[in-house]
Amino acid sequence: MSTATPVSLGKKDAQPITVTDAAITKAVALLAAENPAEPMALRIDVIPGGCSGFKYDMYFDSEFSDDDVISMHGDLKVALDEESAKLLVGASLDYSDNLNGAGFHVTNPNATRTCGCGNSFS
Repeated sequence: MSTATPVSLGKKDAQPITVTDAAITKAVALLAAENPAEPMALRIDVIPGGCSGFKYDMYFDSEFSDDDVISMHGDLKVALDEESAKLLVGASLDYSDNLNGAGFHVTNPNATRTCGCGNSFS
């Protein structure tokens, strides 16, 4: 199984991933609907799995570690663990709601292969 090549990420690189306006708007709306008691961020993790080796996991999180890479995108705080951040340098997160379905989509230039369903990469 081949794997994506991690990219070097210094702590000064605060935004390894870009987030489109559509993704910001949708994530902020989803977060507001949850009405959290404490500040939360959209956490994007790259985890082992899927038919190509890695897959993306996204959820709202209020717990952060010292190694997390935190960035602000408009009103949206995004949190990445250090290893995920290395695999997401140069990537972008978008949201679309069209006839083919609605959802968030990561475009990752570090992925050397993706699966047919588009949910995993290597």
